[in-house]
Amino acid sequence: MHFNAAHKLYNPAWSEEKNFEVFGKCANHNWHGHNFDIYVTVKGSPDEHTGFVMDLKRLKLILDEKVISKLDHNNLNIDVDFLNDVIPSIENIIIAIWDQLKDTLPEGVELHAIKLYETENQYAEYFG
Repeated sequence: MHFNAAHKLYNPAWSEEKNFEVFGKCANHNWHGHNFDIYVTVKGSPDEHTGFVMDLKRLKLILDEKVISKLDHNNLNIDVDFLNDVIPSIENIIIAIWDQLKDTLPEGVELHAIKLYETENQYAEYFG
């Protein structure tokens, strides 16, 4: 799936100078945005009647309700409840997404991995 969002990397405990030294342009006062791509992998045993580990339409609905609808076209520093008080680095975002999804899957289905692309060359992958 895909979402667009703005954020800035900024540690409020640091001086402005230190933030720009560590985060560079990503600490811009006016934020910056990305077109994120997210890949969710589940694991389990395929159902004998469908051959599915999980119906992907259902996974898409869960992902949209719990994650995408909260992130898409929002400011990750301000607008997203599950990112409050978190520096929204790609690593922290993916851990927060995992926490939103881990208890929402049907019985017998587990999260295996989440991969989140911030740019075509920069991504994080998380296995819980």
